[in-house]
Amino acid sequence: MATFVSLMNWTDQGIKEFRDTAKRAEAFTGLVKQHGGSVRAIYWTLGQYDLVAVTEAPDGETATAVALLLGSMGNVRTVTMRAFDAEEMARIIAKTG
Repeated sequence: MATFVSLMNWTDQGIKEFRDTAKRAEAFTGLVKQHGGSVRAIYWTLGQYDLVAVTEAPDGETATAVALLLGSMGNVRTVTMRAFDAEEMARIIAKTG
């Protein structure tokens, strides 16, 4: 499974309904599971971003599909990055020769 870190900001719609954010997080977890992935963590944050999610998905295409579905709900905008653990990074470095 590939790991992804998503930085999220509430939209105007999302902030108006902030009281439902925990329920929306549960729905997001279900959405990720429906697509063969898992949510490792969700954090509500102070600063430039309102939430951070760490997820796993079978591949980048699946992660992108989930991000599109999430965005289409209108509550958050996302910036998603592929993340590599130490083992994955060691394999990447090994490919450099």
